[in-house]
Amino acid sequence: MSANTASPMPPAQHALKPGWFTVNVLNRAVGWLTRHGVSVWGSRVLAVRGRKTGDWRRTPVNPLTLDGRRYLVAPRGHVQWTHNMRAAGGGELWLGRSAERFTAVEVPDDDKPAVLRAYLKRWKAEVGMFFDGVGPDSTDEQLREIAPKHPIFEITRADG
Repeated sequence: MSANTASPMPPAQHALKPGWFTVNVLNRAVGWLTRHGVSVWGSRVLAVRGRKTGDWRRTPVNPLTLDGRRYLVAPRGHVQWTHNMRAAGGGELWLGRSAERFTAVEVPDDDKPAVLRAYLKRWKAEVGMFFDGVGPDSTDEQLREIAPKHPIFEITRADG
């Protein structure tokens, strides 16, 4: 018998599609307000270049500040903006007519529990259904277990 020499499988890509109400009512309303200069609980419109077309893609996001660092968390998992962010290495956060350019670095899974906890503490009512029953009071072990499903990017204001 030969030993199994196959390399381990990469973690499964996890993306939850938002429901009709989220896409057609909530995201549009938050996006419209944010585009017109009204931040809803810190909301911004994320603009990132598409990895295939190079066209700007936009989606509402909730940036998180924790211990002086800023993060973008993907509550719905590995979605188009996360793939584009990996390829582009940054983007823009818009509020009304003001844009902030930034660079982004993906956070390793082992470093995600504190960020996930803070994010869920702030926005669990809005996005908690995407976190498999894990919340701000969950253990670090439980947060580490879901970490691969939720990309997180540390963002830093770009010079210029």
